[in-house]
Amino acid sequence: MAAEPAADPFAALGDQNRRAILQLLAERERQVSDIANQLPISRPAVSRHLRVLRDAGLVVDRAEGTKRIYSVDDRGVEAMRTYMQEIWGAATARFRLAAENVSDSDADER
Repeated sequence: MAAEPAADPFAALGDQNRRAILQLLAERERQVSDIANQLPISRPAVSRHLRVLRDAGLVVDRAEGTKRIYSVDDRGVEAMRTYMQEIWGAATARFRLAAENVSDSDADER
């Protein structure tokens, strides 16, 4: 069983730079310098954002020589997707129930 992330992944995605980094990593794995070249922020800032994303379970890194290569952590993204599906499913069920009740009430009034 995977360990729980140290930080809230939804809070981590509250920053537009972290969302942009995650989007870049969804395309392919990258080094910090590659990410920094794509965004209007410095390499140290990218490194700080990557640390937040890693602590939230959304990215992983590996050593390749003296470089760190970052990629999306599919387990973290899948956990967020599952959570959102559960929430969306419950909201959809409540909406359906409310819509059916309104429709039944409207039919009774006719």
